[in-house]
Amino acid sequence: MKRWIIFISVFILSLSLVISLFVIWKAGQPFSDERDKAELLVLKEEKLKEVSVSEVYNGSNTYVTVSGNDVDGKGKVVFVPITGKDLAIEEVMLKDGISKKQAIDAVQTEFKVKEVLHTKLGWEQDNAVWEITFLNENDKLNYVYLLFEDGKWWKRILNL
Repeated sequence: MKRWIIFISVFILSLSLVISLFVIWKAGQPFSDERDKAELLVLKEEKLKEVSVSEVYNGSNTYVTVSGNDVDGKGKVVFVPITGKDLAIEEVMLKDGISKKQAIDAVQTEFKVKEVLHTKLGWEQDNAVWEITFLNENDKLNYVYLLFEDGKWWKRILNL
């Protein structure tokens, strides 16, 4: 009897784990598909010669931010809209704005940052912005946005 209880317990636990992993994998698949489409579009239209990183940015509109090098070997970021039919593909050269490190340093200078959770470049209201998510010293979640071009504060959502 004891063996049956152990078997059933292990079976149910294993089945739960497999189902959970499958659900997590399926939930992330639409983002993965959109990233792949955006990368192919950027390469096909020769906006970038090679892609290094792509990630989904959710702001007032959803974009796939595709980073890489252009045909001249210079760093460039292309913002491919996912939502909205009338949105255009936007692009910026990395040399024309502040770096990821400079954006993080600006946030750490202004706030008492315990841990930076993520930093990504996105497109908002005709401007490229750095979105930095971090935990402060009180373990409160914070989102801050800096303009890519000059590092000025655009928006702050604090102590969530």
